[in-house]
Amino acid sequence: MQPDGPLTANVRLRAAVAEDAGVVTEVFLASRTATMPYLPRLHSDEATLGWITHVVLPDTRVWLAEDAGTGAVLGFASLDGSLLDHLYLRPEVRRRGIGTLLLEAVKSASPQELSLHVFQKNTEARAFYERHGFVVVDTNDGSRNEENEPDMTYRWTA
Repeated sequence: MQPDGPLTANVRLRAAVAEDAGVVTEVFLASRTATMPYLPRLHSDEATLGWITHVVLPDTRVWLAEDAGTGAVLGFASLDGSLLDHLYLRPEVRRRGIGTLLLEAVKSASPQELSLHVFQKNTEARAFYERHGFVVVDTNDGSRNEENEPDMTYRWTA
């Protein structure tokens, strides 16, 4: 991977399969640790792998962003109906267009509207979604998520 600059020309998207559970878990954990250090650690790595294996991969549509040269997984997005459930990148590849590629794939799969939840403290993610046309439609005190962290609901409509 290059240390700086856009990577999008070297990135391909593909559908995730069950065998990707380990690497999806790695990306999820690394991203949350790097970008949301304020979140409590509620589950072990093994429990998180179980959740990715038995809930996220079989119950949602998941795209992987891979380095076209090495096949390394750089990030993933998960769509549940019209809910963007997850969009996470490896910390070292942020701000290189990969999140936008994943979001475009999700928008293509849900072309009329998308919604998502984001923690209020996650100002970088909020700015990303706002740049892509999402607007806040709801805020919450944290009572609807297991982290008990205030969050927001964003919506995008075509």
